[in-house]
Amino acid sequence: MLLLSPGLRRWFLPSVALLATLVVWGAIRYPRLPDLIPGHIGIDGVDAWAERSFGSAFTPVLIYAGVTVVMAACAEMTLRITPRDELPVGAGPFAGGLPPSPPHRPGSRASARRMARALLVLNACIGLSFLAGCAALWHTAPGQEPPVWLPPAALGPLLVGTVLTVAAALTGRKR
Repeated sequence: MLLLSPGLRRWFLPSVALLATLVVWGAIRYPRLPDLIPGHIGIDGVDAWAERSFGSAFTPVLIYAGVTVVMAACAEMTLRITPRDELPVGAGPFAGGLPPSPPHRPGSRASARRMARALLVLNACIGLSFLAGCAALWHTAPGQEPPVWLPPAALGPLLVGTVLTVAAALTGRKR
């Protein structure tokens, strides 16, 4: 968290809290997990079982940790890009003379900040989805079906985070 710009740190806290919650909850729950836990939960319920192990129980937590690192790096890099409105007139981003207004560049510093924050909000929404997935994974035993609330609980935060990120990206575009 020390590597993030000061303006992003508070936006990163929900992701850190979710990751810590997953780690602590998983550590508490692990000793009480059954010998077989869901290896994959599909649209028709559990379609693969795995023996309880650190890897099978904590794969979602480890994936979320990796996603969090990548999203934080993307948010930080978004702030470090020179926005279009600060580029010299007629100059491309490289000496080769690419178009003066590359489409994948924030329009302004405010747009870059908005996009970086949206990426961190999206990451927290991804964490909420992983939280729902871990709840199902750590509470479904052989012979049980996953809870009916799992699909909306897993997909809802992803949808909200994606909509917010796209809205932030579109708000910063110049026509």
